[in-house]
Amino acid sequence: MAKPLLKIQRYFRRKPVRFFTLILLYLTAGSLVFLHSGFVGDNGPGARGGRDSLIASEMGSWASSDTRGLGIMSRVFKEKRRSGRRFGPPWMRKARKEGQGVAGRGGDYTSNWNRALKGRNAKDLDDGRAKYIGCYIDDTQKRALRGVSFFDYKKMTVFRCQDNCAERGYMYAGLEFGAECYCGHKIQAPNASESECNMDCKGEKTNVCGGPNRLSIYRLELSQESARRYGSAIFKGCFHRPDNVTLALPISAVIQNMSVDKCVDMCTEREKSLAVLAGDLCYCGFPTPLFSLHELEDEGMCLNRCQGEEFESCGNDKYFVVYQTQVQDNRCMDRHFLPTRTKQLVALASFPGAGNTWARHLIELATGFYTGSYYFDGSLYNKGFKGERDHWRSGRTICIKTHESGKKEIEAFDSSILMIRNPYKALMAEFNRKYGGHIGFASQAHWRGKEWPEFVKNYAPWWASHTLDWLHYGKNVHVVHFEDLKRDLFSQLKGMVQFLGLKVSEDRLLCVEGQKDGNFKRSGLRKLEYDPYTPVMRSNINELIRTVDAALKKRNMSGVPEDYMPR
Repeated sequence: MAKPLLKIQRYFRRKPVRFFTLILLYLTAGSLVFLHSGFVGDNGPGARGGRDSLIASEMGSWASSDTRGLGIMSRVFKEKRRSGRRFGPPWMRKARKEGQGVAGRGGDYTSNWNRALKGRNAKDLDDGRAKYIGCYIDDTQKRALRGVSFFDYKKMTVFRCQDNCAERGYMYAGLEFGAECYCGHKIQAPNASESECNMDCKGEKTNVCGGPNRLSIYRLELSQESARRYGSAIFKGCFHRPDNVTLALPISAVIQNMSVDKCVDMCTEREKSLAVLAGDLCYCGFPTPLFSLHELEDEGMCLNRCQGEEFESCGNDKYFVVYQTQVQDNRCMDRHFLPTRTKQLVALASFPGAGNTWARHLIELATGFYTGSYYFDGSLYNKGFKGERDHWRSGRTICIKTHESGKKEIEAFDSSILMIRNPYKALMAEFNRKYGGHIGFASQAHWRGKEWPEFVKNYAPWWASHTLDWLHYGKNVHVVHFEDLKRDLFSQLKGMVQFLGLKVSEDRLLCVEGQKDGNFKRSGLRKLEYDPYTPVMRSNINELIRTVDAALKKRNMSGVPEDYMPR
């Protein structure tokens, strides 16, 4: 036995490379065996926790009502791996077999919420953001709230659910099973006992997030800009009948047993972006100067019960209820380069995070011409900003994005549109972009770590100096405040188009209003639930705001909007 071993030893002494190769192969084989046993053989708590984390990650996204079956399947899958005690109701087995519940129509139980309030004090009911309504029965076949839904099996909180439903314009937010959020405009299920909503929220153990097949429902305080939805359609409001209705809304039909669904479906089939209800008449069309949707009426003028759905309003012969369908208005979608190269270079200047990409989207739709950039961003090019690859001096684009400041860089342009945004919002937007991409979010570790204080220290003074430099060195500066553009898009965008020396097309501007968000709007899904600004930060930023405000007024321009302050 000794002689063969001696021969092997002499062999590897002469060939050390082969020896180390053999050792490396041995270690690699051992590692593969170890990994295989970890994936296949371990059904203990460690493996289970890893898969639960994966499910929670995969389910942390918004889903429309037709994908709720996937959420139920995830809940069943998670419940199956628990210990012998089972909290889930019997319908879970049925949901697993069917995969997806079919939403049916039910009654409106919204007015019955008072019975659920007994035993709760006013502090529990109203936090200024939403009012607790009560515990309600939910069912996969007949959802109590039938808007969008969202699941997060690790970090669901009451605020998170309320915030996302409110942002999407829904009247109610409901939490179920500790981790599920449902939105809707009306409650279509009866009350349940308060004791049946007994599951803690996954992201905050101090609050209740419904229970198995039970919803904790809140009525939301919506902002004016929130869009109210009905299925896939967006509620636009109540409007007075146009003077020439057949010209303003060319397609019409009488519908028996009228409902919102029927009118929306008809206009969607006719490929029109507006569905307009007037009693038993349904009109379809696009926004035009004859029916611009700019003069909103009180919703009480449109109160008239639909024949086919008693809890919906269908308007009347004088006041119309208007919904926006999912049909895209193509009147403003054609874009191309300038037909002849221009020697006049117009900057679209802004501090990072001040809405430059959004402004480019609006300008391209309103003018029909591509915008350029001082930089090159492949993700923007892939999203349709074809002028991104052109050299900024090419003369083929209507204006050029830039975040530059300083005398030399500014004087390279013949004129400029200067975008200014509330620094508190702009700094947070740029921090999210820097650490999460154009529509992503910075992580909690970044917000709570050293990155955020260092970012504010360096970027806040730049917010002020950027604006001051463009006001001082710019040759012909047209100031646009992000907040004004958001509040009054039509007139602000019209002014920008005129500044660019182009003829204004009101039809294009109305088309832009219907698809103003573009591809770079953050969903709000991961909004911070606390104020990241310290008192020292606020003191310094407020001083910078006062400086910019004074500089604008010195040049006979309007100062910064009121919501930038307290001053």
